[in-house]
Amino acid sequence: MARHAGVSPVTVSRAIRHPEMVSEELRKRIDDAVLKLNYIPNHLASALASTRTHIVGVIVPSLTNGVFDDYLGAIQDVLNPAGIQVLVLNVRYSESEEEKAIETLMGYHPEAMIVAGVDQTERSRQLLRNSGIPVVQTMDITESPIDLNIGLNHDEAGAAAVRFLHAQGHRRIAHLTARADPRARRRHAGYQRQMDAFGLSTKGLVGASPRPSDVAMGGELFAQILADVPEVSAVFTCNDDLALGTLFECQRRGIRVPEDVAIIGFNDLDFCTAAVPPLTSVSTERREMGTWAARSILELIRGGGKRPRQPTVDVGFSIKARGSTAAIETRSRAKRPRAKA
Repeated sequence: MARHAGVSPVTVSRAIRHPEMVSEELRKRIDDAVLKLNYIPNHLASALASTRTHIVGVIVPSLTNGVFDDYLGAIQDVLNPAGIQVLVLNVRYSESEEEKAIETLMGYHPEAMIVAGVDQTERSRQLLRNSGIPVVQTMDITESPIDLNIGLNHDEAGAAAVRFLHAQGHRRIAHLTARADPRARRRHAGYQRQMDAFGLSTKGLVGASPRPSDVAMGGELFAQILADVPEVSAVFTCNDDLALGTLFECQRRGIRVPEDVAIIGFNDLDFCTAAVPPLTSVSTERREMGTWAARSILELIRGGGKRPRQPTVDVGFSIKARGSTAAIETRSRAKRPRAKA
């Protein structure tokens, strides 16, 4: 290809790796040659020659969960312009699949790894710890990070949702959860802890399913709550899908939101503002987590970055109050319709 473009192999390599270092005229000649010859760089050979692969591995538990859209987008927005390719593997909330995914990505000799969650198996932790590359655990926080860690306290977020509803006068507060991944379990633990602190019973107020979460499940679980505790006044769901399903079930039964039942979700996905009424949700800083993780490892693999003194960053959370929650009215309310099951 160098001969076809009329330049040296070194110039071709420089133009492909660092196009800003060659003139526009040379770039055009080389780009034309690349297109005409259908040239594809041999990254394995390049890695052997330079000891760099320009690859960062990313492991997520789901590619269908909207939570990870902004997160992955933020990582790519930082790394791709720097000439680093992002290899993403989906482990479907499985610890054993996560182990295999780590082994697979390590076979490509990535320059860094980003993983969602902090609950890796001991073998996964050993693989990551012994890799000798920067590792960032995201989405959650831990007191014993493998390397770097950015996330939020899900236990405290669950407790905060209960405090928010309690301040509005709600006492019969239900919790709906699905697929017992570690972060969902921590949100439930926060819910239970805060309900206990308020001296409130949770009997009949917890709806759970081991199945993957979806909108329809929110309605199913809420229907179970209504059968056991007809006077439930508020629902905190472990994600926004379940919150939307709860809203639909209320509308199907003629239950007013928020006058009869208040609803608060988790993650604050885009559709929360489009729902009628708009859904209140615990907002998580997914883009910030992805951006921080990507920028941190980019600085480290370039050799100019210093590891932070505090390896763990808690980005916190916020509650976006919207039309699906409101203070309980002081006047007596008409009995809510519960039929139409």
